[in-house]
Amino acid sequence: MGEARQRAGQIGERAALLGQLPPDMREITDRLSAAFARQGHELYLVGGSVRGLLLGQPVVDLDFATDAEPAETKRAGGEVAPDSIYTVGEKFGTVGFVFGDVIVEITTYREEFYPTPDRRPAVRHGTDILGDLSRRDFTVNAMALDAHSGNIIDPFGGRDDLERHVIRAVGNGVDRFREDPLRILRALRFIAQLDFSLDPETLAAAREMGPELERISRERIASELNRLLTAPAAGRALELMREAQLLPYVLPEIVPMADDTGEGRHKNIWLHTLRVIDQSPPRLALRWAALLHDAAKPMTRSIDDSGEVHFFGHERLGAGIARRTLRRLKQERALIDRVAALVDLHLRPAGYDQSWTDSAVRRIVFEAGDLLDDLLDLVAADVTSARADRQREAARRIQGLREHIQRLREQHALDQLQSPLDGNELMEIFQRPPGRWIGDLKDFLRDMVLDGTLEPGDKATALTEAQHWMAENG
Repeated sequence: MGEARQRAGQIGERAALLGQLPPDMREITDRLSAAFARQGHELYLVGGSVRGLLLGQPVVDLDFATDAEPAETKRAGGEVAPDSIYTVGEKFGTVGFVFGDVIVEITTYREEFYPTPDRRPAVRHGTDILGDLSRRDFTVNAMALDAHSGNIIDPFGGRDDLERHVIRAVGNGVDRFREDPLRILRALRFIAQLDFSLDPETLAAAREMGPELERISRERIASELNRLLTAPAAGRALELMREAQLLPYVLPEIVPMADDTGEGRHKNIWLHTLRVIDQSPPRLALRWAALLHDAAKPMTRSIDDSGEVHFFGHERLGAGIARRTLRRLKQERALIDRVAALVDLHLRPAGYDQSWTDSAVRRIVFEAGDLLDDLLDLVAADVTSARADRQREAARRIQGLREHIQRLREQHALDQLQSPLDGNELMEIFQRPPGRWIGDLKDFLRDMVLDGTLEPGDKATALTEAQHWMAENG
């Protein structure tokens, strides 16, 4: 261990980073450092915690590496009196501690070894921090901060890459991605989160190892995609995904859109989509809808006699593509339904102008339901014209619709967009048992409310209209 510390002194430099931790985290770190030092063990802050400190970003959790075995870690950590200890990852060398709102994970050093010359490397407990860092994914994650001395250990140039805004694999990128192909998507996710670029050799390795993503579970891929899509530079990461030829293994449903060249009198669908994503607020369903809202355009393209390009019905077909994509990725049902509905509805508000009646606005509010805010934000983001006058006109239309909706809300015209008579009342009035007739009649009365020909609470008029409807429909 003396040799490792000597090398650490050569590689690292004295840093005041520990002082940048929030007071509660600094106190926890100091107490853990003292406890591990008393037992003669090393303790290093590692990974995203160090990266965050160097970037001046908030540190949420504390991740440490140590030469202590898990049993020794539990003993040392126990001296600091955590609120609780969890050992779910103990077989992989990780012990977790909870201190109020702060989560701490401490992992025994890991290193690779080759059971036989022709097999892939395996992982076992390591002997020093340098060996542990050498098996990490990217240089910006392969730095350590000595909790005892404050020295920073950076054997692979992570600090330089942070300053250059580059994501680069530790060592050989092909080897790193072969160990865990999901690291390919992690690289793109870091680019999306940090707005960095991808090292050319790492990009080449990602392209070469892309087919290996097919052996990764859909749930793990979906988790990375969700984090990527809601990050500030999602568009840049998706374009790199296309450049690295990864879409067939990650999002095959959008390959036709990504391959679109924008021939004819219409804009490049892929570049337009990336801009819509970046212009959308970073809410998960909204970002997925932004990605998929034009996915069906290549399948619905038609050209009329004047040379104009049309995409009739692409919103309905696109909603189906959205459902298939998210189901394949085993996303939650609520997210699937929400994204599909947003894609299906995304053209409706775009046609708003001052000629729209209150009933037309009420109807779209009813159809959107709790999707309304996401829908309006999607339509606003869907304006990517290079012409400033078109941008201004589109912005005026959406703002006009927002104001129209607000006026109706102030008039309480959106409070009860439903039939004034419920199912129980209708069964009692007509002395009929439950059946499909109730839903059909309520839809009829609700449509009258939406059209403004029936007030939401006007039960008397609703009764008269219901009687007419029953007479006509048996």
